[in-house]
Amino acid sequence: MRGSSDGVLAVGTVLVSRVNTGEMEEGNMDHITADVQQAQKCTLVCESSQGTPNDKDNSPLTGAVFKNPVCKVYKFQTVDSKWMLVREQMEECTLSFSIPRQLLHLYIQEDMRRIQELRDLGELSPHWDNLRKEVIGRYGQVIAAYQETLAELNKITGPSFKPSCSKAQRYLEFIPINLHTQRMRVTCPRQTDAFYDVITVGAPAAHFQGFKGGGLQRLLSRHEAEKKSFSTAYQCIYYSPEHTAKAQEVLHSVGHLQPLISGLADQLLQAAQQHSMAGLREALKTLAGKTEQFVHALKDELVKSALLALHAAQPGYVTKNQNQTLPGHQGHSHQDHQSPSQRGQQGQSPPQNPGHSPGQPSATDSPVVVCNNVDGGSQTAPIREDGQAPLKRQDSIPCHKEYDEEEWDRVWADVAKSLNCVIAMVDKLQEQEPINNNQEQPIPKQVLADVITSHNPEGDWREQLCPLVVRLKECVAEVVVRARRAMTFVLLQEAACSIPQGLFLKQRRDVVFSQALAALACGFVMRLYAGMEDKGFLRQLHLVGLVAQFESLLSTYSEEIGMLEDMEVGISDLHRVAFKITQAKTDDPCDLQPVVIGRRDHYTVEVPLPRLVFQTLPHEIKEGKALQVYPVLFNVGINEQQTIADRFGDISLQERINQRNFEILDSYYKSLSDKVPSECLPCFQTQTDLKDLLGTLGQNVVTKKRKNVEILWLAGTICRRLNGIRFTSCKSAKDRTSMSVTLEQCALLRDEHQLNKDYFIRALDCMRSRLTQGEVVCQWDSDPEAACSVAENKPASRHFYPIALLLVSSHLLVVWLILSLVFLLAKYQ
Repeated sequence: MRGSSDGVLAVGTVLVSRVNTGEMEEGNMDHITADVQQAQKCTLVCESSQGTPNDKDNSPLTGAVFKNPVCKVYKFQTVDSKWMLVREQMEECTLSFSIPRQLLHLYIQEDMRRIQELRDLGELSPHWDNLRKEVIGRYGQVIAAYQETLAELNKITGPSFKPSCSKAQRYLEFIPINLHTQRMRVTCPRQTDAFYDVITVGAPAAHFQGFKGGGLQRLLSRHEAEKKSFSTAYQCIYYSPEHTAKAQEVLHSVGHLQPLISGLADQLLQAAQQHSMAGLREALKTLAGKTEQFVHALKDELVKSALLALHAAQPGYVTKNQNQTLPGHQGHSHQDHQSPSQRGQQGQSPPQNPGHSPGQPSATDSPVVVCNNVDGGSQTAPIREDGQAPLKRQDSIPCHKEYDEEEWDRVWADVAKSLNCVIAMVDKLQEQEPINNNQEQPIPKQVLADVITSHNPEGDWREQLCPLVVRLKECVAEVVVRARRAMTFVLLQEAACSIPQGLFLKQRRDVVFSQALAALACGFVMRLYAGMEDKGFLRQLHLVGLVAQFESLLSTYSEEIGMLEDMEVGISDLHRVAFKITQAKTDDPCDLQPVVIGRRDHYTVEVPLPRLVFQTLPHEIKEGKALQVYPVLFNVGINEQQTIADRFGDISLQERINQRNFEILDSYYKSLSDKVPSECLPCFQTQTDLKDLLGTLGQNVVTKKRKNVEILWLAGTICRRLNGIRFTSCKSAKDRTSMSVTLEQCALLRDEHQLNKDYFIRALDCMRSRLTQGEVVCQWDSDPEAACSVAENKPASRHFYPIALLLVSSHLLVVWLILSLVFLLAKYQ
């Protein structure tokens, strides 16, 4: 049925089940979509914000995250003279803006907490107090800038993507460039439907800040080398990145575990009040596990040495081996601390027990726990209901008194002793139960006599447990205060040595990570929605996780090498991200938006699903198990700038990236092979073994070959075989990206769906029809360099850029001027 589309209002799109199987004109493919009510043919590209109910690619579930679908449908002939239906659909993703907004909010909250932690350090010597004020001022500037950016982002309405012409705008620097999803669905007469997804996005990089000094990888390496000299100038201890990361980990652990321990302790008391021995045992088991984890997290020499350094930074610093200290000796106290232990260790790890000898406990040491004092007669004041210690106990590090280096060991050991008292009391209560005496062997009385005094067997369980539980919570709170102040002081020294370059690099890293996480979250959600009915995929998801393969086409020349350095760090930082599936409160689209929680050292993206869909998931996923994603990056520059880099420049960055990420991919495959049967992986027509493909990829990444696009082909094939998530990017996700995606799609039609070899070029020409405008399409597999020169100057129709931008190319203009000049000179000579 043919009719003009002029004047026809688009109401929606439908999936056509019948197509014309007549002979097709060369280079002329009809778009097979129609309007149900109008029963008329649509144009070649049909834009729709809403799909039909029977459209698998436009379900209400996907509509919450993916918007403004644009489809193109083709028919191609197979080798057996049958016809296949190929449907391309490109969509925008709401996560382009929602993820950066959430991250900015988390950045602001985290930096505000850091400011408060710095203020909670208490009184410091003038030198350290001035450094603290300077660091707080810098944090304040970052917070103000982030708040301004967030306010501007909240004002934006309209499309859910950032076009490439806006990549240098300051308020949009956290937004990924041209983030789109593309799905190719193939319907063949003798095969089940198949689909192939890819996410296209501009390189995650700080385009607004520029690349004059290089990208993150180079800047961070240079800054780390400079920090050692800064630590000497600021009289700081140099902490390596590993120590800084450990300090952040300890802060996160104590902040996470303290409320858990407090809540479990309350559950223990509630079970005691109900006289439920089963509940008592279950709560005690969980409490013991979390408390043991808490103690283990703090059993680190970094905490102990940081406490000593913090004490040395306070006025009136005194050590046990200092017999005399002048009252006015405050301004040089830290230098005194450096003399015996640190002056010869600048640029090394923090000192452990520098020049101090153990002695008797000071007057301010925490009282030793007396386990047999179970009648509530503790000498320590009770804590509040929320589990926090009284305010007067928070200044637990002595300022004007001698410092005992062994005090910290006793403080965190008191936590274990308090837990042992609770366990002993529960065992005694169980012994008093006549029923349980026949089920479990009671603890010998001689052991109990050491820790428990006599009690009335008929007494209330809660009254007997309450003093011990209160003491446990009190010890935990005291340890948290000390550990938090010690680790905050480590981060203060790191920040002081980094001013101002360190905070600038942190901002740049935040920008790059925001773009990378938005793309990863988009890809994860798309892959999850597509695999909801695939039991093998869901099993792989919770047992091992998914691989996310980023294909980059950036050159290693000029400013693009800075983009690649940014992208390398941004993709690597995605290892700190985990996903979790949750049940949505309602089926409203607003409640189906992914939510980001956490802090810079670890983020979790929660993906809510409707209740009925959530109930079909495996038990492990429904229980909230963290789902891991393993990002890998492979880069092969293909444009004319890469030609210059190959011949006259340095491509070591590209080689190092490919080799390092191959190791990650190979390690993932080995883990997958050990835990997941091969039946869980998708089946393909090409029967090449995965192990053989990995071996070929490993050989290619170490082979010295210019523009070795075989690396990208192999990495993409392996990713699809592993149920992974595919990303393709270049500078702006336009020309090179479009050429790569269309070529990959036609190769999949040829290899997996028996596309007639005479139709390969037609299919490629058709998918690039608005790109080529009837001209001959170059073949990347025969000459990627020549193909790139066309791709660079003729954007594909998938991104719908104004025609005026397609008419002028600076590269071609320069070449034309040079050739014209040469021709004229030759003519007149």
